[in-house]
Amino acid sequence: MHDASTHDPSVHDKETVRSCPFDFAQQLEFDPQLKELLTEEPVSRIRMAYGEGEAWLVTRYEDVRTVTTDRRFSRGAVLGRDFPRMTPEPIVQAESINLMDPPASSRLRSLVAKSFTPRRVEQMREGTQRVVDRLLDGMEDEGSPADFVARVSSPLPLITICEALDIPEADRPWLRAHALTMMNVGAAGKEDAVRAKAELRGYFTELTAERRRSPGEDLISTLATARDGAELLDDKELAVMAMVLLITGQDTTTYELGNIAYTLLTRPQLLKSLQAEPERLPRTIEELLRYIPFRKGVGIPRIAMEDVELSGVTIKAGDIVHVSYLTANRDPARFDRPDELDPDRPSIPHMTFGWGAHHCLGAPLATMELEVAFSTLLARFPALRLDAEPEDIRWNTTSIWRYPLALPVTW
Repeated sequence: MHDASTHDPSVHDKETVRSCPFDFAQQLEFDPQLKELLTEEPVSRIRMAYGEGEAWLVTRYEDVRTVTTDRRFSRGAVLGRDFPRMTPEPIVQAESINLMDPPASSRLRSLVAKSFTPRRVEQMREGTQRVVDRLLDGMEDEGSPADFVARVSSPLPLITICEALDIPEADRPWLRAHALTMMNVGAAGKEDAVRAKAELRGYFTELTAERRRSPGEDLISTLATARDGAELLDDKELAVMAMVLLITGQDTTTYELGNIAYTLLTRPQLLKSLQAEPERLPRTIEELLRYIPFRKGVGIPRIAMEDVELSGVTIKAGDIVHVSYLTANRDPARFDRPDELDPDRPSIPHMTFGWGAHHCLGAPLATMELEVAFSTLLARFPALRLDAEPEDIRWNTTSIWRYPLALPVTW
């Protein structure tokens, strides 16, 4: 592969710039373009479907770790920039924790982290178990074959996060539809996405104000009243944080439930071994999270605040830098045989929940939901199998996420 940047990587106009649509969505195969960049050009210049100009793409585990933890790279500095991205309308908003740098984000994170302590997540486990039992009762009553996506992976995270946030049942379908509208990658959806974002924000502004006036036992009330010394979340922060929790708290877990179920059902030996030794499930879930490319491409970039060298390439102050957690999870310098699913792999932290100051705060909740769902599923349906040929399963192709649209199972 010709690379015009070999002689002087710091001179922008001499570089090869790659067009990166990040639209690869063949089941759960790894994006070959990302694989090629990781292998041959780990710090590369890219253009994307939306946004102005070019960005750097950083693919190696160690370089991704640097960009996500080093103060010389700023998330906050992307505000107001039409940065290269995958969706027509940026999903993030100004007051969101996703666009803050330490120390501002540290204050917010420490307040939010109080909602996801191990003790709090353990308290939520009981409620999640009740929801899982109810959903699997429904699946069993309906009889075989059933659609795992419709019966379990779609409703479970939404019910769990809505119960944790104490959102009225009647509002939930409307909220889910709005969250989905914001994730679409089609240019035609821009106006809808802008409207959905504004309407969601309005909803959570009202709801959070109400909880502040009369707090209950729910997650929003915990956020509204959590203090870090004298600090509280202000009204805007609280509304946006609740909105971020709703979207991230159900969307991604829904997709991973479907992806993990598909991966297990297409590997009968692994399924059998987990049924024989259920205690291996938590570790296996960590490996599945590393292995499955559950999203496409990249998320929110950062801006270099000064010149930084990464893997022999000079990134200039002011440059936009994207990282790929997907490639970091497949970096052979970090993971032996990275393209193999190995449930006995030595425990090395994966980057599926992000890294550094923007590591997903809800990761303990998501992991708990996955553990409860699959431990219960495997125990209750020992003969569970896919009721279709793997190649006949239909996959989402319209958003930034990869997941099966339906997963027919029999038992």
